[in-house]
Amino acid sequence: MSTETKIPDIVIITGMSGAGRSTAAKSLEDLDWFVVDNLPPGLLATMADLGGRVKDAVPRIAVVVDVRSRAFTEDLHSSIAELEARGVHPRVVFLEASDADLVRRFESVRRPHPLQGDGRLVDGIARERELVREVRAEADLVIDTSGLNVHELRNKIIGFFGNDTGESSLRATVVSFGYKYGLPVDADLVVDCRFLPNPHWVPELRPKTGRDTAVRDYVLGQRGAKEFLDAYAEVLRLLSAGYEREGKHYVTLAVGCTGGKHRSVAMAEQIAARLRDEGIEVQVAHRDLGRE
Repeated sequence: MSTETKIPDIVIITGMSGAGRSTAAKSLEDLDWFVVDNLPPGLLATMADLGGRVKDAVPRIAVVVDVRSRAFTEDLHSSIAELEARGVHPRVVFLEASDADLVRRFESVRRPHPLQGDGRLVDGIARERELVREVRAEADLVIDTSGLNVHELRNKIIGFFGNDTGESSLRATVVSFGYKYGLPVDADLVVDCRFLPNPHWVPELRPKTGRDTAVRDYVLGQRGAKEFLDAYAEVLRLLSAGYEREGKHYVTLAVGCTGGKHRSVAMAEQIAARLRDEGIEVQVAHRDLGRE
């Protein structure tokens, strides 16, 4: 009997309870991934071996792992290291959400948090955040599901994995935001555009957005705007090459201004265009557009 195996593509879905792991897993299943829910981390290597058998080989496996494993962090780290030693390079997707959203979701289904015990719901959330802190820091992709419904989260997953071939090419998400609404929690890099004059103070530009030609031309025509874009594009070229060498598949770049309506929107679109010129697949999202 042949013992030849093929190396499957493996995605590990983890993160906060209530942040949408099941929705993410179902979305991947709809994309023809083989999904395993609540797998103990210690069985990851076994699953990779089973999925890689030539006969009935499973090319793409998504595994949901959570803190119900007692030695969650240690087991997951050692299992990933074991897979890497075998030539399997799993990608870790971490789902995040604000405490307020998590509380609302648990209360809506009238279920206790798995780490709540005899304490309050917020106590269980706090314990889990501490347990998953290191895993979140090392994740390939962090998705903040705060304020998202299941359909919006599904669209995000499809955006990241819909054309996924398992190759190591970098994918970028460029998000514009307003500082007055807070930093995006899933950002890998943050750019501050508040060094540019604010179109908000130009009466004819105030009602427009950074998507409008007049605002874009105003922002890009300011002293330092083009020089910044040129310099930052060079930084991104260096970073993207390094990320790919280190096996990082996803990066989220947040571009901020005061309200997330004018400068950040225009600059985010320009940065995305520069990344596309480098052959990087890019998604653009304007988080706070229309919020004012």
